Amino acid sequence: MNPATIWFLAGLAMVLAEFFLPGIVLIFLGLGAWVTSFALWMGWVETTSAQTALFGLSSLVLLIGLRRLFKGWLMGRSIPGAAEVDLEEFLGKRARALSSIAADGVGKVEFKGVHWNAHSEDEVPSGGTVVITGREGLALKVRRE
Repeated sequence: MNPATIWFLAGLAMVLAEFFLPGIVLIFLGLGAWVTSFALWMGWVETTSAQTALFGLSSLVLLIGLRRLFKGWLMGRSIPGAAEVDLEEFLGKRARALSSIAADGVGKVEFKGVHWNAHSEDEVPSGGTVVITGREGLALKVRRE
């Protein structure tokens, strides 16, 4: 198999792997492999050491130069405060305890089909109904109904 084809296929594998192992690094290695494949196809490099050097240098330049741009495209942009949820959506609503919760303990509850960690000041039996009194990050504060 032609070395240019091998570099191209290796680059394709790395670009596709970025979708399964996101970190915004593999895509630049893949692009560097494509640069090397193109340079081989054009006849600009021939030796294995020149190919390796071109691959390393082009991957590094692309990583440093374009990572910020690609990160916005591939990882999405976050807007400060966009994840804030109106607390009224939770307060006073009922949820079902999926596990027993000891007094001043932690357990799991189900609210709107989603499993949440929950803190309770009272003892709650598994399967019991609780009322949501607050929220701390990804955990709900509940009390026995």
